Amino acid sequence: MLVGPALLNGAPFSSSLEAAQATNIPNLSVSVNEVIVPITVTDEKGKFVSDLKQADFKVFDENKEQKISYFNAEREQPVVVGFLLDMSNLNRLHWKTFAEATEELVLALLPQEGPKKFSGYLITYSTTAEVSVDTVNSPDKIQEKIRKLKPGGGAALFDALYLACTNRKLVRGEPIEPRRVIVIIGDGHDSASKKGMEEVLELAQRNLITIFGMSTVAFGFKAEGEKNLMRLAEDTGGRVVFPLEGLYKDVSGYLSTPSDEGNYALKVGTGGYAAELAKGMFNAVAAIQGEVTTQYIIRYVPDSTDDRKAFRKIRIEVPGIPGLKIRYRSGYYPANP
Repeated sequence: MLVGPALLNGAPFSSSLEAAQATNIPNLSVSVNEVIVPITVTDEKGKFVSDLKQADFKVFDENKEQKISYFNAEREQPVVVGFLLDMSNLNRLHWKTFAEATEELVLALLPQEGPKKFSGYLITYSTTAEVSVDTVNSPDKIQEKIRKLKPGGGAALFDALYLACTNRKLVRGEPIEPRRVIVIIGDGHDSASKKGMEEVLELAQRNLITIFGMSTVAFGFKAEGEKNLMRLAEDTGGRVVFPLEGLYKDVSGYLSTPSDEGNYALKVGTGGYAAELAKGMFNAVAAIQGEVTTQYIIRYVPDSTDDRKAFRKIRIEVPGIPGLKIRYRSGYYPANP
């Protein structure tokens, strides 16, 4: 049932980083029929709930309760993170800010010190998409590349997702340990891809990828691509954060003061604007870092072997604790195409 891994580079455990090929990597034992579900749990205030036990969870596959065969609640579990950076014209206004935020996120998820549990890669997209930095376990090359980038052109978001699922070096053990995550830094619109939403979403689900988004849409505006970000995240168990969403929430009449920057009371270039922008970015980086590093992992073997259903829906519950928000992928494909 681990159908996704075989789609990436042709095999689940193909050639990988030298560091990942070291002899101290344990052999992983996973049933071919197991379904893997990363889960994030937050309370009513949005704080992560990290002290749940296996007995707290109930898992349903096509509305039938399943027996959990594996449970892991450890923090900082190994992850391969793909950073997909939108370089289209629409992101010119806040480009420097979001580039710096991406650097901070890379450093947060690929720390220079300590054990190398995390690996990452950078895919940039404008009119076309490319793997700008292939899989590494240090932040240096990715940060260096980001500093040299300049935005311009269209947005091939779906092609970037396709590349992430088909064209990069693998780390031994994916997608079980380490698991796979993608963070999209952009507004979600797509104007240049050859691939479509349904194709890349299915690829992501088959490859057991959880997608997160850091939206570049400014406060008071709506982007056509917002629904793309939301669907990609929700269907794979991730979420979208909006660092600019609350930029003016405490400013009375924030659109009533004429300004060349768009009628903002907090004008671009002022100390108040910079402070609010920095605060929003810091919170967004912290939120995504928390999501990626604070997940439960559940595995189960479905009691039904009927593979005729193309996509099987999953439901996760924590019935004993009211008010929790539980995020997980919406389902899985029981067979390779």
